[in-house]
Amino acid sequence: MPQATVKTFDPATGTGSVLLDDQREVLVPAEAFAASELEELRLGQRVRLEYVEGDDGPRATWIRLVSI
Repeated sequence: MPQATVKTFDPATGTGSVLLDDQREVLVPAEAFAASELEELRLGQRVRLEYVEGDDGPRATWIRLVSI
């Protein structure tokens, strides 16, 4: 399962993005947070995620904290 570092998080919209270890950016939509029961992320936190390649690029479907 890929790991990444939190790049952005907007608590107002519940969306964000992470940077995979290979430096590709993955969008994290609110649905991925809801599926994982996460409420927020902080910049720099490490996460594991599952994602799919979409028309607009990679998009997370599930995300979980590795470190706080």
